[in-house]
Amino acid sequence: MLLAASAVGSAAGGTKTAARERFPHRYTLTDSKIGRWAPVLRRAAAHRRPDAASPVVATLSAVTGEWTQNIVLVARGIDVDRRQTWYEVRLPILPNGSTGWVRRTALGNLYTVHTHLYVNRRTFTATLERDGRTIFTTRVGVGRPSSPTPAGQFYIRDLITGFDDPFFGPVAFGTNGRSAVNTDWPRGGVIGIHGTNAPDLLPGAVSHGCIRMVNSAILRLVKLMPVGSPLTVT
Repeated sequence: MLLAASAVGSAAGGTKTAARERFPHRYTLTDSKIGRWAPVLRRAAAHRRPDAASPVVATLSAVTGEWTQNIVLVARGIDVDRRQTWYEVRLPILPNGSTGWVRRTALGNLYTVHTHLYVNRRTFTATLERDGRTIFTTRVGVGRPSSPTPAGQFYIRDLITGFDDPFFGPVAFGTNGRSAVNTDWPRGGVIGIHGTNAPDLLPGAVSHGCIRMVNSAILRLVKLMPVGSPLTVT
């Protein structure tokens, strides 16, 4: 069953003005306060450059390994000419931080989010900002030294519910981050953000790489943070 990602935020509806005279035209779509994401409509190649002849760095599918709608965070765009637009997107692959260029026609509408989650591994805190203003903070557990939570720029890729195992808490967010250690885990060691049935272990470096928080906190975060939100881990 295909579970669509939450279509939260307003559709960007287009990023170009009419009758541009100069090409290529480059523009930023995601910054520290606003993120833009789009669903992957069909299997698509992500290229090293906005050129179909450039090397393919990853192939994107329309669904994730959790059978949710696959979405990508769109960092930048380029109008090559009046008929051809490419988007630079964050990729769910190793090495973390990888990006690639995808044809605009392979993606659905752009959606805008105003939230950005920050996780500080040193202070064991997670802070959610909306338009640059803090609206939520909580203590968290992060990866042990042997299986660290990776640092970098990521995004919230999906929301998963209905766990049979209380270890994960009531809900979990999936990210595009990957463990560089647990690469043999199912779906390549996805870095998740989830609750826990062992709140006494928090805060601390206690996980295999995922970000854990108490169940009451993850349930509150679900109400505040839409899918597609940028994630910064320091």
